[in-house]
Amino acid sequence: MAGELLSTMGIKPGKRRRGNHARSDRGVTLIETMMAGLILIIVVVGLLPVFVLGFQTTEQQGDVATRTTEYAQDKIESLVTLSFTDAATNTTVYPPATSGGTGLGGVMAASATVGAVPPTAPAAGYVDYLDANGNLLLNSTGAYYRRQWSISTDSTATLKTITAVVTFLQVAGIKGLAPSTTLVCIKSSGL
Repeated sequence: MAGELLSTMGIKPGKRRRGNHARSDRGVTLIETMMAGLILIIVVVGLLPVFVLGFQTTEQQGDVATRTTEYAQDKIESLVTLSFTDAATNTTVYPPATSGGTGLGGVMAASATVGAVPPTAPAAGYVDYLDANGNLLLNSTGAYYRRQWSISTDSTATLKTITAVVTFLQVAGIKGLAPSTTLVCIKSSGL
């Protein structure tokens, strides 16, 4: 019976088939495994600098972008607390001084704008500078961040739009574009 089964498979009884069947039982040799591991290590080591650079850039950009948002929000909050017709509070110092500044532009004509935001140059009274820790500086020397703001009125002169832009002044070691944040707030004459 076994002989008949083998003959139907094309194998002569009494002879064993060794060819391909024996080779497939051997599996993967140690040398093949070591070569595959070596190739994998070379590829990983080659790509490692790309991942490290990507991680550093993302971390730095994220930290700086968070700070620009925080500093823009601080400026908006400082300006919103002023009276609608305030034309004297100096918001370029902390705490804001009751005189010597521009306030919210005082009583502005309809559709008027004071201050400047990028891409134009900063306007005096509508810009301040911060160090790496967010402390207010007297001028741009050593500044890490520049805060600019503008105030404009609508056609009825009853709403003021306050725009604050904080830009990171690029310092060596930070890769990519310098992050900046723009925040806009509206203040009504009734508030």
